[in-house]
Amino acid sequence: MLDKLSKIEKRFQDIEDALLNVGEDYKKAAALAKERAELEPIVEKARAYRRALEQRDEARSILEESDDAELRELAKMELDDLEGQIQNLEQEIKRLLLPRDPRDERNVIMEIRAGAGGEEAALFAADLFRMYSRYAERKGWKVEVLSANTTGLDGYKEIIFRIQGKGAYSRLKYESGVHRVQRVPVTESQGRIHTSTATVAVLAEADEVDIQIPEKDIKIEVFKAGGAGGQHVQKNATAVRITHLPTGIVVQCQDERSQYQNKLRAMSILRARLYEMEERKRREQMEAERRAQVGTGERSEKIRTYNFPQSRVTDHRIHMSLYNLPEILDGDLDPFIDELTLRDEAERLAALDQDEA
Repeated sequence: MLDKLSKIEKRFQDIEDALLNVGEDYKKAAALAKERAELEPIVEKARAYRRALEQRDEARSILEESDDAELRELAKMELDDLEGQIQNLEQEIKRLLLPRDPRDERNVIMEIRAGAGGEEAALFAADLFRMYSRYAERKGWKVEVLSANTTGLDGYKEIIFRIQGKGAYSRLKYESGVHRVQRVPVTESQGRIHTSTATVAVLAEADEVDIQIPEKDIKIEVFKAGGAGGQHVQKNATAVRITHLPTGIVVQCQDERSQYQNKLRAMSILRARLYEMEERKRREQMEAERRAQVGTGERSEKIRTYNFPQSRVTDHRIHMSLYNLPEILDGDLDPFIDELTLRDEAERLAALDQDEA
Protein backbone atom coordinates (compact mmCIF):
# COMPACT_ATOMS: atom_id res chain seq x y z
CA MET A 1 0.00 0.00 0.00
CA LEU A 2 2.92 2.36 0.70
CA ASP A 3 4.10 2.04 -2.91
CA LYS A 4 0.63 2.97 -4.17
CA LEU A 5 0.50 5.94 -1.78
CA SER A 6 3.94 7.11 -2.91
CA LYS A 7 2.74 7.24 -6.51
CA ILE A 8 -0.35 9.20 -5.50
CA GLU A 9 1.71 11.64 -3.43
CA LYS A 10 4.09 12.16 -6.37
CA ARG A 11 1.17 12.83 -8.71
CA PHE A 12 -0.25 15.29 -6.17
CA GLN A 13 3.05 17.17 -6.05
CA ASP A 14 3.26 17.17 -9.85
CA ILE A 15 -0.21 18.74 -10.00
CA GLU A 16 0.73 21.43 -7.48
CA ASP A 17 3.84 22.27 -9.54
CA ALA A 18 1.78 22.34 -12.74
CA LEU A 19 -0.77 24.70 -11.20
CA LEU A 20 1.99 27.20 -10.46
CA ASN A 21 2.97 27.25 -14.15
CA VAL A 22 -0.38 26.81 -15.89
CA GLY A 23 -0.61 30.47 -16.88
CA GLU A 24 -3.91 31.55 -18.47
CA ASP A 25 -4.95 28.11 -19.68
CA TYR A 26 -8.12 28.12 -17.55
CA LYS A 27 -9.46 24.85 -18.92
CA LYS A 28 -6.27 23.02 -17.97
CA ALA A 29 -6.20 24.79 -14.60
CA ALA A 30 -9.75 23.66 -13.86
CA ALA A 31 -8.93 20.05 -14.77
CA LEU A 32 -5.79 20.10 -12.58
CA ALA A 33 -7.66 21.70 -9.67
CA LYS A 34 -10.37 19.04 -9.90
CA GLU A 35 -7.81 16.22 -9.85
CA ARG A 36 -6.00 17.86 -6.94
CA ALA A 37 -9.24 18.08 -4.95
CA GLU A 38 -9.90 14.38 -5.58
CA LEU A 39 -6.40 13.35 -4.45
CA GLU A 40 -6.07 15.68 -1.46
CA PRO A 41 -8.02 13.55 1.07
CA ILE A 42 -5.91 10.49 0.20
CA VAL A 43 -2.65 12.46 0.45
CA GLU A 44 -3.63 13.88 3.86
CA LYS A 45 -4.38 10.38 5.18
CA ALA A 46 -1.17 9.04 3.60
CA ARG A 47 0.92 11.65 5.39
CA ALA A 48 -0.81 10.96 8.69
CA TYR A 49 -0.22 7.23 8.12
CA ARG A 50 3.51 7.75 7.49
CA ARG A 51 3.84 9.90 10.63
CA ALA A 52 2.11 7.23 12.69
CA LEU A 53 4.44 4.53 11.28
CA GLU A 54 7.50 6.66 12.13
CA GLN A 55 6.22 7.29 15.65
CA ARG A 56 5.58 3.57 16.09
CA ASP A 57 9.16 2.79 15.04
CA GLU A 58 10.45 5.32 17.57
CA ALA A 59 8.31 3.84 20.36
CA ARG A 60 9.52 0.34 19.51
CA SER A 61 13.14 1.52 19.60
CA ILE A 62 12.65 2.96 23.09
CA LEU A 63 11.11 -0.31 24.29
CA GLU A 64 14.00 -2.32 22.90
CA GLU A 65 16.90 -0.05 23.87
CA SER A 66 16.00 2.06 26.92
CA ASP A 67 16.77 0.99 30.50
CA ASP A 68 14.48 3.68 31.94
CA ALA A 69 11.39 1.85 33.28
CA GLU A 70 9.21 5.00 33.27
CA LEU A 71 10.21 5.88 29.72
CA ARG A 72 9.54 2.31 28.61
CA GLU A 73 6.07 2.43 30.16
CA LEU A 74 5.26 5.68 28.34
CA ALA A 75 6.55 4.16 25.09
CA LYS A 76 4.35 1.10 25.60
CA MET A 77 1.25 3.26 26.15
CA GLU A 78 2.07 5.31 23.05
CA LEU A 79 2.64 2.13 21.02
CA ASP A 80 -0.77 0.74 21.98
CA ASP A 81 -2.38 4.02 20.94
CA LEU A 82 -0.45 4.16 17.66
CA GLU A 83 -1.40 0.60 16.70
CA GLY A 84 -5.06 1.59 16.89
CA GLN A 85 -4.44 4.77 14.89
CA ILE A 86 -2.54 2.88 12.20
CA GLN A 87 -5.27 0.27 11.87
CA ASN A 88 -7.94 2.97 11.51
CA LEU A 89 -5.87 4.92 8.99
CA GLU A 90 -5.30 1.78 6.91
CA GLN A 91 -9.05 1.19 6.70
CA GLU A 92 -9.75 4.82 5.81
CA ILE A 93 -7.06 4.79 3.12
CA LYS A 94 -8.37 1.55 1.65
CA ARG A 95 -11.82 3.10 1.50
CA LEU A 96 -10.45 6.14 -0.31
CA LEU A 97 -8.53 3.92 -2.72
CA LEU A 98 -11.60 1.92 -3.73
CA PRO A 99 -12.33 2.40 -7.45
CA ARG A 100 -15.03 5.01 -7.88
CA ASP A 101 -18.03 4.37 -10.06
CA PRO A 102 -17.45 6.81 -12.94
CA ARG A 103 -21.21 7.39 -13.09
CA ASP A 104 -21.62 8.52 -9.47
CA GLU A 105 -21.70 12.26 -10.14
CA ARG A 106 -24.09 12.01 -13.08
CA ASN A 107 -27.76 12.88 -13.36
CA VAL A 108 -30.11 9.91 -13.57
CA ILE A 109 -32.96 8.79 -15.74
CA MET A 110 -35.43 6.70 -13.75
CA GLU A 111 -38.03 4.41 -15.27
CA ILE A 112 -40.95 3.15 -13.18
CA ARG A 113 -43.33 0.58 -14.63
CA ALA A 114 -46.43 -1.01 -13.14
CA GLY A 115 -45.98 -4.76 -12.67
CA ALA A 116 -48.40 -7.37 -11.35
CA GLY A 117 -51.60 -5.97 -9.90
CA GLY A 118 -53.42 -4.05 -12.63
CA GLU A 119 -54.71 -0.61 -11.62
CA GLU A 120 -53.32 -0.99 -8.09
CA ALA A 121 -49.82 -1.55 -9.52
CA ALA A 122 -50.20 1.63 -11.58
CA LEU A 123 -51.24 3.57 -8.46
CA PHE A 124 -48.21 2.16 -6.63
CA ALA A 125 -45.99 3.29 -9.51
CA ALA A 126 -47.41 6.81 -8.97
CA ASP A 127 -46.60 6.54 -5.25
CA LEU A 128 -43.00 5.59 -6.08
CA PHE A 129 -42.69 8.51 -8.50
CA ARG A 130 -43.88 10.88 -5.79
CA MET A 131 -41.46 9.29 -3.28
CA TYR A 132 -38.45 9.87 -5.55
CA SER A 133 -39.67 13.37 -6.44
CA ARG A 134 -39.87 14.25 -2.74
CA TYR A 135 -36.43 12.74 -2.14
CA ALA A 136 -35.02 14.85 -4.97
CA GLU A 137 -36.70 17.93 -3.51
CA ARG A 138 -35.03 17.26 -0.14
CA LYS A 139 -31.66 17.11 -1.92
CA GLY A 140 -32.27 20.25 -3.95
CA TRP A 141 -32.35 18.29 -7.22
CA LYS A 142 -34.54 19.01 -10.24
CA VAL A 143 -37.11 16.50 -11.56
CA GLU A 144 -38.25 16.52 -15.18
CA VAL A 145 -40.80 14.07 -16.58
CA LEU A 146 -39.67 12.75 -19.96
CA SER A 147 -42.50 10.37 -20.76
CA ALA A 148 -45.63 9.16 -18.98
CA ASN A 149 -48.41 6.69 -19.70
CA THR A 150 -51.23 7.36 -17.24
CA THR A 151 -54.34 5.39 -16.24
CA GLY A 152 -57.87 6.50 -15.46
CA LEU A 153 -57.21 6.69 -11.68
CA ASP A 154 -54.06 8.82 -12.04
CA GLY A 155 -51.72 5.88 -11.83
CA TYR A 156 -48.85 5.20 -14.20
CA LYS A 157 -48.42 2.23 -16.46
CA GLU A 158 -44.99 3.75 -17.09
CA ILE A 159 -43.24 6.98 -16.20
CA ILE A 160 -39.74 8.02 -17.23
CA PHE A 161 -38.14 11.06 -15.63
CA ARG A 162 -34.79 12.78 -15.23
CA ILE A 163 -33.32 13.81 -11.87
CA GLN A 164 -30.63 16.47 -12.19
CA GLY A 165 -28.29 17.07 -9.28
CA LYS A 166 -24.73 16.50 -8.11
CA GLY A 167 -24.24 12.90 -7.05
CA ALA A 168 -27.78 11.84 -7.97
CA TYR A 169 -26.67 8.50 -9.40
CA SER A 170 -24.45 7.71 -6.39
CA ARG A 171 -27.50 7.88 -4.12
CA LEU A 172 -30.23 6.44 -6.34
CA LYS A 173 -28.38 3.58 -8.06
CA TYR A 174 -29.44 1.15 -5.33
CA GLU A 175 -33.14 1.68 -6.13
CA SER A 176 -33.15 -0.52 -9.26
CA GLY A 177 -35.27 -3.61 -8.87
CA VAL A 178 -38.75 -4.88 -8.08
CA HIS A 179 -40.67 -2.94 -5.41
CA ARG A 180 -43.65 -4.68 -3.80
CA VAL A 181 -46.65 -3.17 -2.02
CA GLN A 182 -49.09 -4.87 0.36
CA ARG A 183 -52.28 -2.93 1.09
CA VAL A 184 -56.03 -2.74 0.52
CA PRO A 185 -56.46 -1.22 -2.97
CA VAL A 186 -58.91 1.62 -3.54
CA THR A 187 -60.61 -0.68 -6.06
CA GLU A 188 -61.15 -3.44 -3.44
CA SER A 189 -64.66 -3.53 -1.96
CA GLN A 190 -64.11 -6.45 0.45
CA GLY A 191 -61.22 -4.87 2.37
CA ARG A 192 -58.75 -7.60 1.39
CA ILE A 193 -55.02 -6.93 1.29
CA HIS A 194 -53.49 -7.31 -2.16
CA THR A 195 -49.87 -7.60 -3.23
CA SER A 196 -48.79 -5.61 -6.28
CA THR A 197 -45.44 -4.73 -7.80
CA ALA A 198 -43.66 -2.08 -9.80
CA THR A 199 -40.20 -2.15 -11.36
CA VAL A 200 -37.69 0.66 -11.04
CA ALA A 201 -34.70 1.13 -13.33
CA VAL A 202 -32.04 3.73 -12.54
CA LEU A 203 -29.86 4.78 -15.47
CA ALA A 204 -26.94 7.20 -15.43
CA GLU A 205 -27.54 9.95 -17.94
CA ALA A 206 -25.05 9.70 -20.80
CA ASP A 207 -23.61 12.51 -22.89
CA GLU A 208 -23.22 12.31 -26.65
CA VAL A 209 -19.46 11.92 -26.18
CA ASP A 210 -20.08 8.86 -23.97
CA ILE A 211 -22.43 7.06 -26.32
CA GLN A 212 -22.30 7.89 -30.01
CA ILE A 213 -25.23 6.53 -32.00
CA PRO A 214 -24.75 6.47 -35.80
CA GLU A 215 -27.80 7.51 -37.82
CA LYS A 216 -27.75 4.15 -39.63
CA ASP A 217 -28.31 2.37 -36.29
CA ILE A 218 -31.64 4.02 -35.54
CA LYS A 219 -35.11 4.04 -37.07
CA ILE A 220 -37.21 7.12 -36.29
CA GLU A 221 -41.00 7.11 -36.64
CA VAL A 222 -43.39 9.99 -35.94
CA PHE A 223 -47.09 9.76 -35.11
CA LYS A 224 -49.88 11.66 -33.41
CA ALA A 225 -49.64 11.79 -29.62
CA GLY A 226 -52.43 9.96 -27.83
CA GLY A 227 -53.93 10.69 -24.41
CA ALA A 228 -55.57 8.48 -21.80
CA GLY A 229 -58.15 6.23 -23.41
CA GLY A 230 -56.54 6.54 -26.82
CA GLN A 231 -57.86 9.93 -27.95
CA HIS A 232 -55.45 12.16 -29.84
CA VAL A 233 -54.25 15.21 -27.95
CA GLN A 234 -52.30 16.64 -30.89
CA LYS A 235 -53.50 17.22 -34.43
CA ASN A 236 -49.97 17.07 -35.81
CA ALA A 237 -47.56 14.13 -35.73
CA THR A 238 -45.34 15.25 -32.84
CA ALA A 239 -44.78 11.95 -31.02
CA VAL A 240 -41.52 10.14 -31.74
CA ARG A 241 -40.60 6.48 -31.60
CA ILE A 242 -36.92 5.53 -31.96
CA THR A 243 -35.77 1.96 -32.50
CA HIS A 244 -32.10 1.11 -31.96
CA LEU A 245 -31.58 -1.52 -34.66
CA PRO A 246 -28.51 -3.34 -33.24
CA THR A 247 -30.15 -3.98 -29.84
CA GLY A 248 -33.87 -3.73 -30.60
CA ILE A 249 -34.37 -1.12 -27.86
CA VAL A 250 -37.46 1.01 -28.51
CA VAL A 251 -38.00 4.44 -26.93
CA GLN A 252 -41.13 6.52 -27.38
CA CYS A 253 -41.83 10.12 -26.29
CA GLN A 254 -44.97 12.14 -26.88
CA ASP A 255 -45.37 14.56 -23.96
CA GLU A 256 -43.78 17.60 -25.64
CA ARG A 257 -45.68 19.68 -28.18
CA SER A 258 -42.85 19.64 -30.71
CA GLN A 259 -41.45 16.70 -32.60
CA TYR A 260 -37.93 18.06 -32.07
CA GLN A 261 -38.25 18.12 -28.25
CA ASN A 262 -39.72 14.60 -28.19
CA LYS A 263 -36.82 13.39 -30.34
CA LEU A 264 -34.28 14.98 -27.97
CA ARG A 265 -35.92 13.29 -24.98
CA ALA A 266 -36.11 9.93 -26.70
CA MET A 267 -32.43 10.10 -27.70
CA SER A 268 -31.50 10.99 -24.12
CA ILE A 269 -33.33 7.92 -22.79
CA LEU A 270 -31.81 5.71 -25.51
CA ARG A 271 -28.27 6.89 -24.69
CA ALA A 272 -28.85 6.20 -20.99
CA ARG A 273 -30.07 2.65 -21.71
CA LEU A 274 -27.13 1.91 -24.01
CA TYR A 275 -24.72 3.37 -21.45
CA GLU A 276 -26.21 1.13 -18.76
CA MET A 277 -25.77 -1.91 -21.04
CA GLU A 278 -22.09 -1.08 -21.56
CA GLU A 279 -21.52 -0.47 -17.85
CA ARG A 280 -23.26 -3.74 -17.00
CA LYS A 281 -20.95 -5.64 -19.35
CA ARG A 282 -17.95 -3.90 -17.77
CA ARG A 283 -19.12 -4.74 -14.22
CA GLU A 284 -19.76 -8.37 -15.12
CA GLN A 285 -16.28 -8.68 -16.58
CA MET A 286 -14.66 -7.08 -13.52
CA GLU A 287 -16.65 -9.27 -11.13
CA ALA A 288 -15.74 -12.41 -13.06
CA GLU A 289 -12.08 -11.46 -12.93
CA ARG A 290 -12.00 -10.87 -9.20
CA ARG A 291 -14.47 -13.69 -8.42
CA ALA A 292 -16.30 -11.53 -5.89
CA GLN A 293 -20.05 -11.41 -5.30
CA VAL A 294 -21.16 -7.80 -5.16
CA GLY A 295 -24.85 -6.87 -5.24
CA THR A 296 -25.71 -5.35 -8.58
CA GLY A 297 -29.29 -4.21 -8.02
CA GLU A 298 -30.51 -5.95 -11.16
CA ARG A 299 -34.10 -5.25 -12.05
CA SER A 300 -35.11 -8.88 -11.54
CA GLU A 301 -34.24 -8.76 -7.84
CA LYS A 302 -37.11 -8.13 -5.38
CA ILE A 303 -35.55 -5.41 -3.30
CA ARG A 304 -38.17 -3.80 -1.08
CA THR A 305 -41.66 -4.35 0.37
CA TYR A 306 -44.01 -1.55 1.47
CA ASN A 307 -46.52 -3.03 3.94
CA PHE A 308 -49.33 -0.55 4.67
CA PRO A 309 -51.21 -2.43 7.43
CA GLN A 310 -48.02 -2.58 9.54
CA SER A 311 -46.63 0.78 8.32
CA ARG A 312 -43.48 -1.20 7.58
CA VAL A 313 -40.91 -0.94 4.79
CA THR A 314 -38.43 -3.81 4.44
CA ASP A 315 -35.34 -3.80 2.28
CA HIS A 316 -34.64 -7.48 1.58
CA ARG A 317 -31.03 -6.97 0.48
CA ILE A 318 -29.89 -5.74 3.88
CA HIS A 319 -32.69 -7.31 5.99
CA MET A 320 -33.63 -3.88 7.33
CA SER A 321 -37.18 -2.92 8.35
CA LEU A 322 -38.42 0.53 9.34
CA TYR A 323 -41.89 1.27 10.70
CA ASN A 324 -42.39 4.78 9.32
CA LEU A 325 -43.93 4.09 5.92
CA PRO A 326 -45.60 7.54 5.50
CA GLU A 327 -42.27 9.33 6.04
CA ILE A 328 -40.47 7.00 3.62
CA LEU A 329 -43.09 7.55 0.92
CA ASP A 330 -42.61 11.26 1.56
CA GLY A 331 -38.96 10.91 0.53
CA ASP A 332 -37.17 9.87 3.74
CA LEU A 333 -35.00 7.28 1.96
CA ASP A 334 -31.58 8.10 3.40
CA PRO A 335 -31.61 5.44 6.17
CA PHE A 336 -31.93 2.70 3.52
CA ILE A 337 -29.55 4.34 1.05
CA ASP A 338 -26.90 4.97 3.72
CA GLU A 339 -27.00 1.33 4.84
CA LEU A 340 -26.88 0.06 1.25
CA THR A 341 -23.88 2.29 0.56
CA LEU A 342 -22.06 0.94 3.63
CA ARG A 343 -22.88 -2.65 2.64
CA ASP A 344 -21.58 -2.12 -0.88
CA GLU A 345 -18.42 -0.46 0.45
CA ALA A 346 -17.80 -3.28 2.93
CA GLU A 347 -18.15 -5.92 0.20
CA ARG A 348 -15.75 -4.08 -2.08
CA LEU A 349 -13.24 -3.68 0.76
CA ALA A 350 -13.49 -7.41 1.48
CA ALA A 351 -12.89 -8.14 -2.20
CA LEU A 352 -9.90 -5.76 -2.19
CA ASP A 353 -8.40 -7.52 0.85
CA GLN A 354 -8.98 -10.88 -0.84
CA ASP A 355 -7.21 -9.71 -4.00
CA GLU A 356 -4.24 -8.38 -2.00
CA ALA A 357 -4.01 -11.65 -0.07
